[in-house]
Amino acid sequence: MSNGDDETADSEAADEETSDVPDTTVTVEGLQERLDEAKQELEAAETEAALDGVEERLDSIESDVEGLPEPDEDDDEAEDPAEEIESRLSDLRDDLEAQRGPYAEDVVGILEDAQTALTDSEWTDDGEEDALAAVESFLAEVADYAEAEAGDSPADAADALGTVADVIEAESLDPDADEDSIAELLAAAEGLEEDLEAAEVWGDLTVQEQLDAKGFYDILTNENRKDFPPEWNAAKLHAREGNLELVLYAFDKLGSDFMEEYFLDIFYHLGSDAEPAFEKMHELAQKRNKGPIEVLGKIGDDRACETLHEFIEDDGDPALQKVTLRSLGAIGSETSVQPVANRLAAESDEVRSVAARALGLLGDTRAVEPLADVLEGDDSDEVRASAAWALRQIGTEEALEEAAKYTDDRAYLVQSEAEKAAGA
Repeated sequence: MSNGDDETADSEAADEETSDVPDTTVTVEGLQERLDEAKQELEAAETEAALDGVEERLDSIESDVEGLPEPDEDDDEAEDPAEEIESRLSDLRDDLEAQRGPYAEDVVGILEDAQTALTDSEWTDDGEEDALAAVESFLAEVADYAEAEAGDSPADAADALGTVADVIEAESLDPDADEDSIAELLAAAEGLEEDLEAAEVWGDLTVQEQLDAKGFYDILTNENRKDFPPEWNAAKLHAREGNLELVLYAFDKLGSDFMEEYFLDIFYHLGSDAEPAFEKMHELAQKRNKGPIEVLGKIGDDRACETLHEFIEDDGDPALQKVTLRSLGAIGSETSVQPVANRLAAESDEVRSVAARALGLLGDTRAVEPLADVLEGDDSDEVRASAAWALRQIGTEEALEEAAKYTDDRAYLVQSEAEKAAGA
């Protein structure tokens, strides 16, 4: 045989071998056909195992989509052949998930969420009653599966739901063999979920409705309805009656800067009787709010001192420093003597003056020497007069003697304080 005949034979043999190799080219038509088959398989699936098979088929199709040719980048109107395939894949996956279950863990998840809702929600009286009724109804529906008592409180009801959830979990219900049982439990759990969502919590009410439910407005009569807004009127009357918890509740709920000013004025004029408001005032004072700082001074609780000392550590806001110094003087804690005395060296004349007077209110003899130094050497006559006044307030023999040295002072204010010290 010639070389030409050999080449012809080899070519024919190669063609025969190639024809035996299956065509693995991914095409849109082929993928569409496979999606049609997956859809039919999904419609016929009756078990979790069958659904798992459909999911594997969809995973395979999704993997092969990557083999589709890319659209022509130079053609703006070219369609991406993968888009329609991916859209159908997404729809079939949604249908697959919708066809799965129900599962026992779905029931357990709802019950766990219901436990959290029961214990964490701020129920109104009516809402708590409805929530407990919802749990009792649920427990009656699932009594064939688990028995528990709702109890008399949301916490008891939550424990009862926990008991039922534990029993369901322990049963290891099969989504195929126990489909009907799981469906019954799930329907009951979803009913419980809806009933709890419908039960009233304080957050469902407007602020005025919440206050009304607490009886805040009950104190108002035609005779005592004088001030506007009515919340301020009611708060003043409750404060007068000693109902500080109700006043604080309203203060928290109303919250606006406008109402805060009214309520701070009430607490300020209550003085030490505003002690129940200490925690709230201390919380607000930590934001360097001047109003609450003033109230803390009136309350006179030395637990505030550590916080207030931070506000006078340097030459910051003079207005804040003055308010804080006055409050520290009013509180009268010996722990404040050194922090306040340090402000006798402040840049602001006004701050130095208020610091001196605060030392006088503190009344500690350790302040005599620094006050005497201020009286002798400060450039401001007003500050010196405040130092003389403070020495008079301390009132010891040494303090009065230091102040009395300035009866002939150039400044009338200082002279006046010195004469009072000399005559004391």
